[in-house]
Amino acid sequence: MSILVDTVRSAVFQHGFIVVSMKSAIEIRVPVAGNLRLCDGTPQQLSHIEVSPFGLHWPDLDEDLSFRGLLSGDYGQTRSRETDGCGMPPATSH
Repeated sequence: MSILVDTVRSAVFQHGFIVVSMKSAIEIRVPVAGNLRLCDGTPQQLSHIEVSPFGLHWPDLDEDLSFRGLLSGDYGQTRSRETDGCGMPPATSH
């Protein structure tokens, strides 16, 4: 039995975020830059989202995110503390 009682209305890529709108009017915003597989995707790849009862899938990027994870703040493969978005070293100031 699923613990989710809400269902997804839509999932879209907008302005650097994956925006998941639920039928209950709850909106989940996932920052693309925080996920190593998503951050390298083109807008077209990021917009190709398959929705299942349990989560989101990007077939072009081989990435899956569960709704349970998203609701707990887990956005998948995240960057380490030594990198700054998309696996790049952080910018240094002089």
